[in-house]
Amino acid sequence: MAKDKILITGAAGFIGSNLAEYFVKKGYPVVGLDNLATGHLHNLNPILGTHNFEFINADIRDIEVCHKAVSGVTYVLHQAALGSVPRSINDPITTNEVNVGGFLNMLVACKEAGVKKMVYAASSSTYGDSKALPKVEEVIGKPLSPYAITKYVNELYADVFYKTYGLNTIGLRYFNVFGRRQDPNGAYAAVIPLFTKQLMNKQPPTLNGDGTFSRDFTYIDNVIQANELAMLSTNDESNNCVLNIAFGEQTTILGLVDLLKDLLSDSVKNIENLKTLYGPIRDGDVPHSLASIQKAKEVIGYDPQYSLKQGLRESIKWYQDNL
Repeated sequence: MAKDKILITGAAGFIGSNLAEYFVKKGYPVVGLDNLATGHLHNLNPILGTHNFEFINADIRDIEVCHKAVSGVTYVLHQAALGSVPRSINDPITTNEVNVGGFLNMLVACKEAGVKKMVYAASSSTYGDSKALPKVEEVIGKPLSPYAITKYVNELYADVFYKTYGLNTIGLRYFNVFGRRQDPNGAYAAVIPLFTKQLMNKQPPTLNGDGTFSRDFTYIDNVIQANELAMLSTNDESNNCVLNIAFGEQTTILGLVDLLKDLLSDSVKNIENLKTLYGPIRDGDVPHSLASIQKAKEVIGYDPQYSLKQGLRESIKWYQDNL
C-alpha cells in the first residue's frame, strides 16, 4: 500500500531532521520545510536526493508557503519554532512572529487543505510557575518567558481550530529533548550538547545557579516514537489532546554533569578532576521539571525505550564521531 504523505516543518532542525530521516527510511513520501534560520541543511544529508523526500527552503511566516507545503499532504508534524527561553527574552517579537504567527498560518493551511491530522511540538515550559510534581497535563501555572507564552498560545489555537473547524491536532509537550544532531554551538545551545562538548575538550562546564535545578531529559528516539504513535492514533481520546512526552525521571543538573563525566571517563583522561563552574540563574528558567507520562501511555500507547543514561551513551557516540 502507498503510504500517506507527511509534511515536517522545521525539518532541518534537531528534532525535525531526525523525524524526516525516520519516516523517509520507512518509505513515506516526506516534504521538509525549513528556512534554515536555526536548522542546518547538513542535518538532512542522509536523505537529501532520496526519491521520496522533497525539501522546501522557506518560512512558515509566509502563508502562501504554508499553503504550497501542505498540498497533497495527509499528516503534518509541526516542529518549526524559535526555541530557547533566553532567545525569547532577548527577542520576544521574532519569537512571537514565528511561534504564534507561523503556527496560525500552518493551522489555516492545514484546515483549508483538509489535512487529516497535525501533530505539533508543544513544550514543558507551558507549566510555568506551577510547583506541582510530577507535571500532569491539566495543571499548569503562569508562563515564565515569552517562549512559554507562545507555546501555550499554540495549544489554545489548536483547541479552537478543532472545535470550530474540526481540524484534528495533537500537541506533544516535549521535556528537554536531547540526542544526535542537537547543536552544541551558539549562544542558545542546550545543556547536554554544550556540556558534552566542553567535557570532551577538557573544559569545565558552567552551570546556571547551584546545579540543584532538575529536568526530565528525553532522548530523541522516544520523541520519534511519540510522533509516530500520535500521527497514526485512531483512539478518539487522542483527538485534540495535549500529551507529556518525557521519560518520567528527574535529574539535577549536577547529577547530569556527574553522569556525563562517568560516561566520558574512558575516552577523556582525568575528567574527574575537571571543576564545575557556577553562574547566575537564568531569567525564565523553571526550577524543577518531572513529567507524568501516564496519559501518553493510555491515549497513544507511548512506551519510551531510552532512559537518560542510555540516551547519553548514544549521544556521546554521535558527538565523538561528528565534532
